[in-house]
Amino acid sequence: MSESLAAGSHRIPGEPSRWVCDWAHLVAPGGTVLDVASGAGRHARWFAARGHPVTALDRDAAALAMMRDDMHITTTLADLEGAPWPLPDEAKFAGVVVTNYLHRPLFESLIRSLAPGGVLIYETFAQGNETVGKPSNPAFLLRPGELLDAVRPHLRVVAFEDGFLAQPRPAYVQRICAVLEAGPAAAQQYGERQTAPRACYGLTG
Repeated sequence: MSESLAAGSHRIPGEPSRWVCDWAHLVAPGGTVLDVASGAGRHARWFAARGHPVTALDRDAAALAMMRDDMHITTTLADLEGAPWPLPDEAKFAGVVVTNYLHRPLFESLIRSLAPGGVLIYETFAQGNETVGKPSNPAFLLRPGELLDAVRPHLRVVAFEDGFLAQPRPAYVQRICAVLEAGPAAAQQYGERQTAPRACYGLTG
């Protein structure tokens, strides 16, 4: 568990991450979303308000309880680091969101949780953050390009950033948006003499 989470800051709902908001349009309309280490649900609530059924995972029962009033959010109490992945293998999502949280053994489970066409939106702290604040433990700071290397063999990377942010507070971060593209079977519907249209991912900015 990262130092920022240990401090309890994730129990206070706040504004959703700009990175998450910028890339949420790639999640299929009405598609299910998995919010990992959700805390009190700033992203779960944001997606639910836009018509997405959300599953929120966290180890903090009190934080999850803050979402009980939203019928579009299913909360699951889970020890993401000391127990097996809490969801069945058949549970697939149109979007998987992780922010301000790093437990490297979960990378495989996060990718496996994507449905074809599903979008991974991930943002957390990176090396260099120890010079400006918490977290400072190397175990909770991504190495240069680490997030990119973790997902690139499996997903199509739409956007990646690795650097320093001055606002809302100084921090070194890595963040990625990547898509599990449909396999060769999706192209077969166009026939042997046709080519499947190239997927179009609208860029922000």
